[in-house]
Amino acid sequence: MERNRPKIVIADDHTLVAEACKKLLEAEYDVVATVGDGRALVRIASTLRPQLIVVDVAMPLLNGLDAGQQLKQLQPSVKLVYLTMNQDADLAAEAFRRGASAYLLKTCAASELTVAVREVLKGRSYLSPSIARDTVDFLLRQGKVLVEEGERLTERQREVLQLLAEGKSMKEVASVLNLTPRTVAFHKYRIMEVLGVKSNAALVQYAVRNHVITA
Repeated sequence: MERNRPKIVIADDHTLVAEACKKLLEAEYDVVATVGDGRALVRIASTLRPQLIVVDVAMPLLNGLDAGQQLKQLQPSVKLVYLTMNQDADLAAEAFRRGASAYLLKTCAASELTVAVREVLKGRSYLSPSIARDTVDFLLRQGKVLVEEGERLTERQREVLQLLAEGKSMKEVASVLNLTPRTVAFHKYRIMEVLGVKSNAALVQYAVRNHVITA
């Protein structure tokens, strides 16, 4: 293994996608880990401290946007390359607002990922050509609106919301987050109060609408 090659972690809950990315990148880079959920990504990347992470937006336990944001707080220099099926310009803008360096689609040619990684490691940004850059730039300029929506819930509340929206029980959420069920119940009460919702179905709808989980 060559020294000084950039270290990369790949995070995708679809094993075939993760393995394909690894095979594509390992000729030029040290792919030091592949993981299948956002919580594992935060844990492993915090230890291995890669230069770059290829991450899907939609992942179980902790979505890619929240995982990436947590990692940028821990390691501001890490580069985030989002690889997703979602062409939504709003979501792309949100990814860049939270520290992404690249946003590209899984439908792109394999060569596009290698180009994006090279560009990002040179300090540039990359956006799939199929997503209108002028639209994303416009949405980023409206950052105040996005921040206001994104900061309605705390980081912990978003974690609890995702797990509840995935259908986990209070006890299961408590186990994943190392909390007591009573604390989870309190977080759920506060989330519903902040969002002004009164049912589990409404919580799920909010989570889908704001890309905490996918439909």
